Amino acid sequence: MKVVVAESAGFCFGVKRAVEKVYEQIQNNTAHKKIYTYGPIIHNEQVVKDIEEKGVTVINSIDELKEIKDGIIIIRAHGATKEVFDIIQQQQLTLVDATCPFVKKIYQIVQEEQKKGKHIIITGDASHPEVQGIRGWSGDEVTIIGDEKDALQFALRKDKPVCIVSQTTFNYNKFKYLVEIISKKGYDINVLDTICNATHQRQAEAKKIASKVDVMIVIGGRHSSNTQKLYEICKNECNNTYYIQTLDDLDLSNIKEDSYVGITAGASTPNNIIEEVHTNVRKF
Repeated sequence: MKVVVAESAGFCFGVKRAVEKVYEQIQNNTAHKKIYTYGPIIHNEQVVKDIEEKGVTVINSIDELKEIKDGIIIIRAHGATKEVFDIIQQQQLTLVDATCPFVKKIYQIVQEEQKKGKHIIITGDASHPEVQGIRGWSGDEVTIIGDEKDALQFALRKDKPVCIVSQTTFNYNKFKYLVEIISKKGYDINVLDTICNATHQRQAEAKKIASKVDVMIVIGGRHSSNTQKLYEICKNECNNTYYIQTLDDLDLSNIKEDSYVGITAGASTPNNIIEEVHTNVRKF
C-alpha cells in the first residue's frame, strides 16, 4: 500500500493562532476570570471539547453575551459582527480578538467600500459564521451569493457600483464562476479575491492528489466549511473519497491492501488526528 499525505493538511495560520490564544488565556488567567469563546473557537469538536474541559465556556448568541457581566471574551477565528465587538466594549469585558487576520482584512475592505456608496456582495455560505461576521461590517446594502441560482437572480439598479469579496475558505473555481455571472449583468464592479492563499494551496493540492489515488481520505469537523469543500473537490476526482472526523469514522475494510491512498485535512484538523489516521492506514 502506498499512502501520501498532503503537505498543506491541518491547521492553517489563522486557526493555529486562535487556538494558541485560547490556551494562553487559560494558562495566564491569574485573576481567575471566567473565559468564554464567542462560538466554537474553530470547527473541530475535539479541540472545543478539550478547552471546555479546561474551564472555557462557548456562548453562541448575542443574548448570552449580554448576560455576562465580567469575564474574558475570545472572538473565534471566524470573527464576529461589529455588534458583538460593540457589546463587549459597552459591557467593559476583556476582549481577546482571535479573528483570523485575513478575515479582519475583509472587514476593513467592506467598511471602506460601503463608505464609497458601493453595494457589497459576499460569495460564500450565508449560514457560516465568517460570512455572518463580514456581513455585520458591510453596512445595510449587502447581498450574500452562495450558488449559481443566487448569482443569476441578483439584480440592482445599473448605476449602483458593486464590490465583490469572498469567504476566505470558499471554492476558488466557484468564486470565479459566480463573479463571471454577475459581471455579465453590466454593473460597475470591483472584484477582490479574498480567498486566502492557504485555501488556494490546500484545494489545489487535494485535487492533484485525488486525481492520482485509488482512495482519498478527507479529515475534518462535520461543520467545517473548508473541509466540506475539500471533500467536494476530491470526490469529483476520486469516487472512493471518504469524509471523516477521526480514525473511528474510517472503515478500513473499504481500503484494499494494494490501494494508493491519499490523505488531506481541513484547516481546523489537529496534526495528531492526521497522524493517527496516517499511521493506522499504513499499518493496515
